[in-house]
Amino acid sequence: MFRFLQNYPHLLEKMFDLSHRLLQPIRPWLKPNGRLEGIVIWGEEIGKKAVFDCRMCGQCILHSTGMTCSMSCPKNLRNGPCGGVRINGNCEVIPEMRCVWVDAYERSQQMPTYGHELIQIQPPVNRQLKGTSAWINMLHDIDTVNPKGWRIDD
Repeated sequence: MFRFLQNYPHLLEKMFDLSHRLLQPIRPWLKPNGRLEGIVIWGEEIGKKAVFDCRMCGQCILHSTGMTCSMSCPKNLRNGPCGGVRINGNCEVIPEMRCVWVDAYERSQQMPTYGHELIQIQPPVNRQLKGTSAWINMLHDIDTVNPKGWRIDD
């Protein structure tokens, strides 16, 4: 519906920063399992689905992937393209679909603030966060905590 907005990653980058700043003062009221969580999840589902084809993973890294949802990759690849990207930039699994990571790379080039984050290695997706609010998880650093057993020192 509003996916054309992805073609303006610098604008979306500015909107991300603005949203982050506006949410900081109300952070104490935006808690996991809190009263407002359902409203925030609903807003994310509506808005992020329309613009980014969001899959509600609960660990949004849009700002690190050129404002392209890495979870919309048919293989759910979180750190770059597979070896099957076609010569025309399309996906090997869905040949008529452009590779999510080709778009991520191209869009990240237009993002002066977060574009460099594309090369950062992302941890595996914590499937326990699926369907939760990425904003709430980010504000409370839940999205950066790896489940027990994911690290060598556990």
